[in-house]
Amino acid sequence: MHKKRFSRFIRLMGRLRPLELPVTHRHNSVELFHGGRQFFEAFFSAIRSAEHTILLEYYLIHNDRLGSGLALELAAAVERGVSVRLIYDYIGCLETPASYFKKLSTKGVKLLPFNVPSFQRGFYWFDKRDHRKMMIVDDSLAFLGGFNIGDEYAGCMVDKLSFRDLGFSIRGEAVSELRAIFLNTWHGERDDNKVRHATEERPRQNASKIGDAAVNIISGGPRQRRSYIREAFQVNIASATEEILIATPYFVPGPRIIRALLRAVRRGVRVQLLLPARSDVPLMLLLGRSSYTALLRGGVEIFELEREILHAKVMLIDAERAVIGSANLDQRSFHRNFEINCVVDNVQFGGQIRELLQEEIEGARLVELDVHERRGVLVRIMERVVNLFGWFL
Repeated sequence: MHKKRFSRFIRLMGRLRPLELPVTHRHNSVELFHGGRQFFEAFFSAIRSAEHTILLEYYLIHNDRLGSGLALELAAAVERGVSVRLIYDYIGCLETPASYFKKLSTKGVKLLPFNVPSFQRGFYWFDKRDHRKMMIVDDSLAFLGGFNIGDEYAGCMVDKLSFRDLGFSIRGEAVSELRAIFLNTWHGERDDNKVRHATEERPRQNASKIGDAAVNIISGGPRQRRSYIREAFQVNIASATEEILIATPYFVPGPRIIRALLRAVRRGVRVQLLLPARSDVPLMLLLGRSSYTALLRGGVEIFELEREILHAKVMLIDAERAVIGSANLDQRSFHRNFEINCVVDNVQFGGQIRELLQEEIEGARLVELDVHERRGVLVRIMERVVNLFGWFL
């Protein structure tokens, strides 16, 4: 049954992306981190054990306890001879003082601010973000997921201010593709694609077969003619036969994803969405809730997490295949952000995600259609107004 479902997924992927079918890396070990404390313990341990290279690409880095700890660990890595590169989103880190990055630079960390404002390029630059969250250590271990670098992600704050997130690590064949994606961004932003260091041109060794998780890397960005991020969500929804579980903090799926979810329900698939009751971007709540009526009427179950601020980004298909990474189910992630998602096909990994999501769903508030329909006139008007600007949020 598992092989039949995977074959169906590949056929669907090929139908939507005949010229861009992603490489399936079949021999990987993946590890799920349920919360910030667990994730960052492994994250910092990997930095301390690095011997050759550390590559980081992050949307947001705060100058708080976690961010300061990262700066110290990276400086220590450079001191012992490790090459460290950091790509950070300029707009995402706008509130982070310039002195933070200047200090990193003086310590020997190579920095690249992504998309520094330049009116020579018109206004196109303003709407482009590097939303990826990724670290690659010694070309053999990668950390990905929804975690930014900040205390609210690390479990250091009270529940109402904490972000509920997920992260994971990969060892194996897929790491080499992640490394290539990082270097492509590094050289593309520096506009020196013809320049390569000798160490970057060395032949890549075949990764040892250290696990049985199949991984597809889905890299999305505004330079693509089609949204590969959205299509990965679509084909996986279309391949489901029993169950779809989705957790996402910013829910602006658009008509294609909504139709895909409703078709899944009609063919007998149970669809459950875990969405936030509170958000760091309140307008996104209004925008997301404007699509609830169609989904609830079509049989989709919606739950809102109240205890913490939901920030996890994962979709689980039939308890065995996960789409997980930095991308939200929203138009910005589909079309205007640089994102990195992984499709992980592994029963054990999927089972861990399912157990975690079901636990969160049990503690969340069920959204009922009749209650939702009784929301006030003012709320409905605000939803309509926000929808006019939904593309830009």
